Amino acid sequence: MTETINRQEIVPADLNYARFDQAASALFPEYSRSRLQSWIKGGQLTANHSSCRPRDKVHEGDVLTLQAELQPEGRFEAEAIALDIVYEDDDIIVINKPAGLVVHPGAGNPSGTLLNALLSHCPSIDSVPRAGIVHRLDRDTTGLMVVAKTLQAHADLVAQLHARDVHREYDAVVMGSMTGGGKVEEPMGRHPQQRTKMAVVQFGGKEAITHYRLQKRYRDHCHVRCFLETGRTHQIRVHMAHIRHPLVGDATYAGRPRLPKGASDALVNMLRSFPRQALHARKLELEHPISGDTMSWEVPLPDDMKALLAVLDAEEKL
Repeated sequence: MTETINRQEIVPADLNYARFDQAASALFPEYSRSRLQSWIKGGQLTANHSSCRPRDKVHEGDVLTLQAELQPEGRFEAEAIALDIVYEDDDIIVINKPAGLVVHPGAGNPSGTLLNALLSHCPSIDSVPRAGIVHRLDRDTTGLMVVAKTLQAHADLVAQLHARDVHREYDAVVMGSMTGGGKVEEPMGRHPQQRTKMAVVQFGGKEAITHYRLQKRYRDHCHVRCFLETGRTHQIRVHMAHIRHPLVGDATYAGRPRLPKGASDALVNMLRSFPRQALHARKLELEHPISGDTMSWEVPLPDDMKALLAVLDAEEKL
């Protein structure tokens, strides 16, 4: 089964003088970089209707045209992995992802991922780019994700995400005491020295905006609700660490657990043993890609975050 792609995108100002393959990855994010490079080399993806090399530069206003036949990815195996499905119809699946489940196969995780599970649950999704995955959650972040089951749904959801029309809310437990909510508007990119990490990058970073609202203030921690305006990799984790309120359990961006002076044994044990970043995608709202109806889903906090907040509540009473 093949599907025909016929799309055009105009290079925006923030991609002026970017490499062709990098601009293509930003403008056609639903396709893998290897697939885009293959189309560039094969002449199916052009700039101003001319074939270019992946390393050639593009400029603001250039027209990137993609005309290709989309073959099933076929590289990944279907695996019978249980899914917590919150909603499903002919076009989309909404999943409550558990901690520990990697979304897409990659280095060190060739199998056992959400993508493998989706191929088993819905074999026809193999013809949709990345098995319908249009956005991701980190391995140890829990909560809601939407997956497209058809190419039409996929294109619409990607457009909604690009236009920032998908509403995503997260619950997080952070270190330190805040006085209220706010907004972090700091560009992000790869960490200049540690390439596996993301960071606030003033020169060459991509726009990243996170809003946060205080839910409850504790003596040395806060329960906050975060709202994504953009969707950069590790965005909430990086932005909260940048304002000196890193997430509890985030070994990558918070370092070793901060143990408050005079903390009870229960709190010390909880902070030392909390197994992941305390982050949960609690709410997802979007327009259905076919009907156009506004749809919204919410899922409760997972047990580990409930237990963390319970210990923090008990600490306040001591």
